[in-house]
Amino acid sequence: MTLTSKPLAVILLVVIFGGIAFSSTMGWWVTESTKIPVTYTEGEFAGQANPADIRGSYTFGDIANSFAVTPELLAQAFGVTSANPAAFAVKDLETIYADSGYEIGTASVRLFVAFYTGVPYDISAEESYLPRAASDILLAHGNLTPDQVAYLGTYTVEVAAPAQTTEAAPASTPEATPEATAVDYTIKGKTTFGELLGWGLSQAVIEQIIGGPMPDPAMTVKDYTAAKGLDMDTIKTALQAEVNKLHP
Repeated sequence: MTLTSKPLAVILLVVIFGGIAFSSTMGWWVTESTKIPVTYTEGEFAGQANPADIRGSYTFGDIANSFAVTPELLAQAFGVTSANPAAFAVKDLETIYADSGYEIGTASVRLFVAFYTGVPYDISAEESYLPRAASDILLAHGNLTPDQVAYLGTYTVEVAAPAQTTEAAPASTPEATPEATAVDYTIKGKTTFGELLGWGLSQAVIEQIIGGPMPDPAMTVKDYTAAKGLDMDTIKTALQAEVNKLHP
């Protein structure tokens, strides 16, 4: 039997689109990025997301969907002052740190997330620099191995938090002035220890003022003083004095 061109074309269309339909039904056909990292396939961490697969196109919100970190913590670690940290794209770190003299970007975020969550990560794969604020958060978190602590000692860099605009107002509007986007360095009840680290306050100074080890960076100063029975005003005044030295 010899097929003419018309029946052959029909058969080809059925095969092609039938295959797509079957693949979609089976979940094999993906037309866009799911922003979900691959997972470990074996060992203790099998099934958990692998931070080595974090891409530059991911936002802090995408990362928070797969790992035990919040967009706000990532923003504190990398000096991001965006009004909506969940929408901040990892690849934009390379732009805002372009003049720092160090390559701070996707690899840095991979390293931070891996160290913070305690999952396996090959630190020899690439050099990953971290701002001081990110390293201080990791050291305060307290789940690092000696090798990881030593790595931070080598690859932590002193870089100022980069100036940025926020999504609060378009740059072309009169409201988009430096005053509108400036960081408020006033310690309030909701200020976290992670924010203090992000402002440049060292872990050693914080521990000296509170008289104890660094708490979870996500804890607020108010909650910490209440839990420890400390005077909030006294601690806040001492911390504010140190912050004012860094940001007069």
